[in-house]
Amino acid sequence: MQEKLERRSFIFTLLLVTIAFVLLLQPFFTAIFWACAVALIFHPFYRYLLNRFPKWPNLTALLTLLLCLIVVVIPVLLVASSFISEVANLYQKVQSGEINLGAKVEQVRAAFPGVNAALERFGMDFEGLKQRLLGGLMTAGSLIAKNALALGQNTLNFFVSLGLMMYLTFFLIRDGNSLVALLIRALPLGDEREKLLLAKFAEVTRATIKGNLVVAVTQGTLGGLIFWVLGLPAPLLWGVVMTVLSLLPAVGAAIIWFPAALYLYSTGESVKATILMLYGVLVISLVDNILRPILVGRDTKLPDYIVLFSTVGGLIMFGISGFAIGPLLAALFMAFWEIFMREFIRRDEPLLPPRDESPLDEVRGDRLAPPPHD
Repeated sequence: MQEKLERRSFIFTLLLVTIAFVLLLQPFFTAIFWACAVALIFHPFYRYLLNRFPKWPNLTALLTLLLCLIVVVIPVLLVASSFISEVANLYQKVQSGEINLGAKVEQVRAAFPGVNAALERFGMDFEGLKQRLLGGLMTAGSLIAKNALALGQNTLNFFVSLGLMMYLTFFLIRDGNSLVALLIRALPLGDEREKLLLAKFAEVTRATIKGNLVVAVTQGTLGGLIFWVLGLPAPLLWGVVMTVLSLLPAVGAAIIWFPAALYLYSTGESVKATILMLYGVLVISLVDNILRPILVGRDTKLPDYIVLFSTVGGLIMFGISGFAIGPLLAALFMAFWEIFMREFIRRDEPLLPPRDESPLDEVRGDRLAPPPHD
């Protein structure tokens, strides 16, 4: 009886200490997550160096971290600073009246008179729609400008978090295997389940960061490049916006370049509009179909609707890091349920009905006949 009481008391105290430690690390969750993600992505390069220089694990980990700085961190900082400057300048021009968004919308309306009639047919008022659109753009611009100002004021905090992330990344790269083994030993979920979940974590993190982000950056870069070639304003700004939108399936960069092409048509620049339209369809939109299977793979890809909802939810809950955290949580959710269905549901029952049958058919009494086999 005393031994049982002592065990329960110890477990309760362990939980309290663990919760307190998690709360202590809460301000650094973003840095810790990105340290884990970067370590996972660059760990194969570390293993390659370590196989060639097995006696120098510290030096190989340091070289891997240096590669991460050159390839990822420095370019992101340069693009982010330019993006913030461009957003602030554009917002000031709109506020001062140098750029009249209402006049540009009216210009598009005059060039496509059928749009107004189509909207009226669906019971929509163009003026009200225009006011809501302009209000939304101004709100988004104000929010971005304020966040940019806050980021500038909190530069010290940002670089402290970046330094902590890189510091932790070094140890995760060097000691990753031993830390994973320790985690498997400590968690009371069963070694096989833990290995499956950790493998899923690594798989989805690599797929989301390495695959989806590379595809999005490629599409945004191509979009910004064509905007610059055609002489459109703020190509860097729109390139970054297209990068973010490319993370969302069923939305993509077309939500930027397609309206831009329509605007060019409305201003009489048909050649530029046609070039942008063809470039968007034949180059930007095809990048996803070409690169994603190579970088992500078919087996690791979540359904598009899961990716869409988890990415948007992640962005709302966790900010910009949510594009990776959201799909990761969705993948872990599906992995847990996969383990549950495999281990706790009767093995002789199929998890899903055949594609040609529906569970509702039994209720209606009109079960579909299986298709003939060739």
